[in-house]
Amino acid sequence: MRNALLLFTLSLVTINAMSQELPYATIPDAPTEFTAVNVAARMIDGLGFRYYWATEGLNVENMETQGTDEARTIGETIRHIRDLSNGILRSVSKEPTVSVDYGTQTFYEIRTQTLKNLDQAATILRKSTDADMKDMDVVFKRGEGESRFPFWNLINGQIEDAVWHAGQIVTLRRISGNPINPKVNVFMGKLND
Repeated sequence: MRNALLLFTLSLVTINAMSQELPYATIPDAPTEFTAVNVAARMIDGLGFRYYWATEGLNVENMETQGTDEARTIGETIRHIRDLSNGILRSVSKEPTVSVDYGTQTFYEIRTQTLKNLDQAATILRKSTDADMKDMDVVFKRGEGESRFPFWNLINGQIEDAVWHAGQIVTLRRISGNPINPKVNVFMGKLND
């Protein structure tokens, strides 16, 4: 536990300077045509924007904040969203989702990986056709076993679950006295002037 806090502390020292390099400080321009892949990509872009600002400016004290003793901490929720983003990316890449041992990652590494996973997934979708989506199943591989679900389950599963958890982080931040930037405008996908 103490080592984890030390790693979070060290990673937070550089996060503000480095966060400008990360995707989703704003939502990318909207596509010009409505297609299934463009809508799915835009959903992921919206998630990326919400996650970016839910996690921007977190501090060490926030990582252990939780609503109740049974609930996840902010730090645990951030790791869970990273796992969900991995599942999103693997599904649109037409690869099975497998359990991954990430070892010890700093907060900045987790945040960076999550945002880049989401950006890469949205990019893959924008370069795909609607017909490609029929092969973008959610596939869970556990040992020799495999469970397969259609793309629909990715929407109401990993994508919406991650949006849900980004909202939990926002609420927990408010409780801990470190609310998100009040200029965040999720409707416009940018900061208000």
